[in-house]
Amino acid sequence: MASHFVSHGLTHVGLVRRRNEDAFLDRPAPGPGLGLWAVADGMGGHAQGDYASASIVAALDAPGADWPPGELGQFIEAAAGRLNAVDAELRARASRLGPGAAIASTVVVLLAQAGEFAVLWAGDSRAYHWRNGEFRRLTVDHSHVQELVEAGLLRAEEAAFNPQSHVVTRAIGAGRLEFGLMRQALVAGDRFLLCSDGLTNMVGDCDIAREIAAAPPRIAAERLLERVLAAGAVDNATIVVVAVEPAG
Repeated sequence: MASHFVSHGLTHVGLVRRRNEDAFLDRPAPGPGLGLWAVADGMGGHAQGDYASASIVAALDAPGADWPPGELGQFIEAAAGRLNAVDAELRARASRLGPGAAIASTVVVLLAQAGEFAVLWAGDSRAYHWRNGEFRRLTVDHSHVQELVEAGLLRAEEAAFNPQSHVVTRAIGAGRLEFGLMRQALVAGDRFLLCSDGLTNMVGDCDIAREIAAAPPRIAAERLLERVLAAGAVDNATIVVVAVEPAG
């Protein structure tokens, strides 16, 4: 399917934090028929989280870098390879700071090519999908709390209020690096949201879905940020909204 992508990304430090450790990539066309978007959330409490998230975006958006022209699987492999390289660099950098140091970031990446899309992620930054009135989350958090939910030790509705809700089990630069991956056919009219937990901890899914469905990407992203700020914006918030339109 030939598609045209319209997207918009933004990030905000919030109303409490002094430093924005989030970063995002908004590249509707890094190559013929390709789309590439990402959100990275430098892990709070770790040294140089902003360096970690910026390193991820820089690796995915390396100037002059050619993405493979083949099918989506090759695109996914290339993206994962770049993220693995960042992981190695961050771990080496942290080791020079001394025992126990970590420089890390979560990441969620949306890739589109030749009528398909894929989501690649590590940590609790999320991807959502809206199609024909149905809004659903595409990612499963890599977090200690999510593991408790899956083990039946914690109810899903209690997860957001658990004191360990911020503890991730997979990340670029720390923990276990094992990507989550899903892929599916792309359809004209699809809409996607990539975001850090600075959005999802402040705004409920119903309100997110309402904004994604009703407005163009720029307006939807701005309205979601307004909701975050109105709710207190206790963390950095990063939002990327992508709409798929028929080519031509």
